Amino acid sequence: MKFSKFIVVVATSIALLYPCLAFALSSPNIPLDSPIYFYLEKLSGFGLISSDIKGIRPFSRAEAARLVKEAEARAAATGHSALAADLLDRLKELLPRELSYYGRDATAPAFDYDPVKTARLRYVYLEGVPRSYFRAVHDPGNDGVFGIGSGLRPATPYPFPDQQRGSEGTPLFENNDGVVHQKGSNLDLRGSGEAYFGSIASVAIEPMLLWSEARDEATLRLNRGYAKLGGKGLELEAGRDENWLGPGYRGAITLTNNAKNFDIIKLSSPEPVQSKYLWDLKYSIIFSRFEKTITDGQERQPYLFSGKLAMKPLDNLEFGINLGRQVGGPGVNNSFGAIIRGMVGGTGDDNSNTIAGFDLRLRFPWLRNTELYGELSGEDAAAFWPIVESYVAGFYIPRVSESGKDDLRFEYFRGNRILYTNSTFPEGYLRHDLPVGHSQGGATQDFFLRYSHWFSVRNNLALEAFHTRRGDYGRMTVDATGRFDAAGVMQSIERKNALRASWTFPFSKEWNALLLYGQEWIHNYELRAGDTQMNQLVRAELSYKY
Repeated sequence: MKFSKFIVVVATSIALLYPCLAFALSSPNIPLDSPIYFYLEKLSGFGLISSDIKGIRPFSRAEAARLVKEAEARAAATGHSALAADLLDRLKELLPRELSYYGRDATAPAFDYDPVKTARLRYVYLEGVPRSYFRAVHDPGNDGVFGIGSGLRPATPYPFPDQQRGSEGTPLFENNDGVVHQKGSNLDLRGSGEAYFGSIASVAIEPMLLWSEARDEATLRLNRGYAKLGGKGLELEAGRDENWLGPGYRGAITLTNNAKNFDIIKLSSPEPVQSKYLWDLKYSIIFSRFEKTITDGQERQPYLFSGKLAMKPLDNLEFGINLGRQVGGPGVNNSFGAIIRGMVGGTGDDNSNTIAGFDLRLRFPWLRNTELYGELSGEDAAAFWPIVESYVAGFYIPRVSESGKDDLRFEYFRGNRILYTNSTFPEGYLRHDLPVGHSQGGATQDFFLRYSHWFSVRNNLALEAFHTRRGDYGRMTVDATGRFDAAGVMQSIERKNALRASWTFPFSKEWNALLLYGQEWIHNYELRAGDTQMNQLVRAELSYKY
């Protein structure tokens, strides 16, 4: 079935399933690095928001306005702290159009625009080099589920390794829309503009100008640019944009903004749908295509199909199902039989590479609205159950102190030894050499701790610590290039310890400033025994209405 027909079928099905839906206020999306997400998260920590769904991002501005109105209503009924009041005031400053017309979409002007919606000037100084993820990995196969049992996949005879590929991009700076900063000084200038066509359509564009001292050249590229039609429970988006599927803060397994933004067609519900037959839910269906690659002499250019369904059975419980799939294109079997085998999973002769799984988020009101969340996704499937699992798990304490001025987060990631690898698509689940999902790649463990203190809404100090290990899983003997060699040297376990501190503060009425310093120490750099590497990063920026 052609994708255009598929979109029509899905849209018709949703309209029939939810006949009460009508287009609401169309609005562009909020950048994934905007502090608006922190503000809404803090309001949730104060118990003023409970209908939020975090597993599908970015939020539309209309969705953020809906959550602000929810918080305002609860604050009026139950009271609130001084910080919560300041958060609401700041959100009103950042979302004036959506708060004015939300629920009154018929009053929106027939045409309106904002030529400078946001702007940011960023300076990055890097002393160091990124890690390469290129390594041979031993995959024994014979998997069970959760490490229990065996036989769901055939045993893989040693010595036929899988090949991890990719790079971390910029040390100490992950999830940055695929921007890779070079050694020395770098400048990043970007700004966005928006246009609105009544309540039914909107357009956003964000060009980006990049300059690096190492290359002594400037490049201009489109970071985000898209048009949207509809809103509330049914929206169609076409263009280039960020996407994040999963409840994680530092990373998610299926799709993040770590790699360069995709050109997409997306059908989604920017706001929760109150369904007749299921719980309140949000959905996102994304179609795109990877760039052409030639790896080990094999040309590939697969399509990307990803999607997520997030449901809220209870106010404090969120459950999600996610999918990411590379499929088709040149050099693979595109027959109908191969497509069917790929849908069933667990075969080695289909034309697809699938990552799928589920996630869960629990909020505990009696524990100052502490959140516990986790994601499990598999690189393979047996009888539709995801196997060869990778995990993200963490907790978030929004109010370590009663005032809510202190919060704490911990997050753990374990990437399976063959995560983001595939024999059908040897380049793997990468875009321009960066993982499309979690920034730390496969065959990895990552521990992340973040504490922040709020002096005020716009004045925040954050301290972060990382410990990352590569080589725990699938160790092999390799030659000097990192490829398998039975007579080579055994890979060592690479250990990275890093610290990062950032201070965000108001520079003027509409401008915020950020200062960040990070340093990391890597032992057994790129799995070579005794090699060490130290990286440092300095970041300074001015942001307008972010």
